[in-house]
Amino acid sequence: MELRASFTSDYINMTHTTSLSSVSSLPYAATGFYNDIVLDYISGDEKLRPFYQHAVSWAGMEAAMNARELAPVNRKVLVEALEQQYKAAGLNGEAAVDKAIQLLAEPTTYTVCTAHQPNIFTGYLYFIYKILHAIRLAESLRERYPTSSFVPVFYMGSEDADLDELGKINLGGEKLVWNTNQKGAVGRMQTKGLEPLLQRIEGQLSVLPYGPQLVGLLRTAYLGSKDIQTATFHLVHELFRQYGLVVLIADQPDLKRIMQPVFEDDLFNQTASAIVTDTVSRLSTSYKVQANPRSINLFYLKDDIRNRIERTENGFAVVDTGIAFTEEEMKNELEQFPERFSPNVILRGLYQETILPNIAFIGGGGELAYWLELKELFQHYKVPYPVQVLRNSFLLIPENLAAKIDRMGFTLPDFFQPTDELMNQLVKRDSSVQVHLSSELRDSQAFYQHLQNLAGKIDTTLVPHVQALEKQMLHRLKELEKKMLRAEKRKFSDQSRQLQAIRNILFPNNALQERVENFLPYYAQHGPAFIDKIYSESPPLEQAFRIVKYEL
Repeated sequence: MELRASFTSDYINMTHTTSLSSVSSLPYAATGFYNDIVLDYISGDEKLRPFYQHAVSWAGMEAAMNARELAPVNRKVLVEALEQQYKAAGLNGEAAVDKAIQLLAEPTTYTVCTAHQPNIFTGYLYFIYKILHAIRLAESLRERYPTSSFVPVFYMGSEDADLDELGKINLGGEKLVWNTNQKGAVGRMQTKGLEPLLQRIEGQLSVLPYGPQLVGLLRTAYLGSKDIQTATFHLVHELFRQYGLVVLIADQPDLKRIMQPVFEDDLFNQTASAIVTDTVSRLSTSYKVQANPRSINLFYLKDDIRNRIERTENGFAVVDTGIAFTEEEMKNELEQFPERFSPNVILRGLYQETILPNIAFIGGGGELAYWLELKELFQHYKVPYPVQVLRNSFLLIPENLAAKIDRMGFTLPDFFQPTDELMNQLVKRDSSVQVHLSSELRDSQAFYQHLQNLAGKIDTTLVPHVQALEKQMLHRLKELEKKMLRAEKRKFSDQSRQLQAIRNILFPNNALQERVENFLPYYAQHGPAFIDKIYSESPPLEQAFRIVKYEL
């Protein structure tokens, strides 16, 4: 256990000067950006209780640890695969990471995992947030359960083939797109053609304090690597190695071989499809489902191909290719080349939890939604279902912009409302004339209530007629109020433009900042302190949206 003791504080006591400052929280429900299934999950709604195993609590973590003890993983294969991966990339030798990998050989070591595809240059801000959440939760678990060890793991979804999504970033309001004709798994694609994007990034960021250092890191990672998964591996390792984060590229033969029985069952019996379809039918009575199973939930992965496998009269076919197998040929292919079989979203989580001693998975709202479809699948294959933790979310706002919002008489949470709602508040508050008819509406309602009482005493059949008149009058008064408000709004055109400009900064494309912007400009300005600040402000289990103010 000496490894664990020396590992836990290797980096936590290191600090960087930061100009990121105050932090506040907001309930997820108050943001307006999360769907019902996410909000019901974090509130503990009973409708969802049958679809997950453990609550998001320390008691839930303990239950997950107990379940994991009853289902050991092949730690020898896992550690050897990681050692080979790091050695091949020339990234072994970082003390905290090497110690973490060795800890995985011990039966009292658990992992806290998050996963993401290898978006070029990390893609979106939440890429950083989810990793730091996993790191922070692992550290909190170490402090709470000192007789066990906890290793944060980034599981790279390098087999994803959605280049349209993974091959672009937004930087300074500009979309940068990697133009390449390569096909198949993005992680296996060569990094050629990224030089023009790096030049544009350098042009924007090199003037910032940490810009040259960051551009150098990107050039080393992407231009010095043979493929995207190795480049992403380098970048993530350099950003988080001090915390002991272990990066796992699961596209490895020895790891895939562990899943061979499940892959064979999926190919020949379509077991997963039947189980998940049943769960989806129950879940869909209350929620929109995130993913639907196919009869076969595997892709064929070879060279520049990652295409679905389908059953045919004569055996199997790889969709949109000329590749076909008889049943016997497919069994031989799986036996000899398990790495050529790639799980889709239905089986990917099962693969992850089969090869890792995992107790908690950090994921976004979409990931949470499809994991809630999978509990019975895990139970069937006797694989422990991890605690599902909604990843932390942040809104980053410059101090000067926060001060401007304050001078305008608004709070930061106010800006989670649409611009029209903000303008309505401003006009009603600051207009020199009356633009709302709330008292008139109340008086009208009282008047018609009086009429109903009088009419009812004469003839009860007259009451519905009075009610209809009231409804008609209230509708007309509300329409008048809207017209008065619109007319007065035109006098506040300058304030309207300011509100819209501020909201565009905070919510680009009317979306959460973390789902549009990239981490590069923040790191170029603040350096490692940006990573440190998000780490320190990442609560392990508190489910709340975080707002971080920072100095430019």
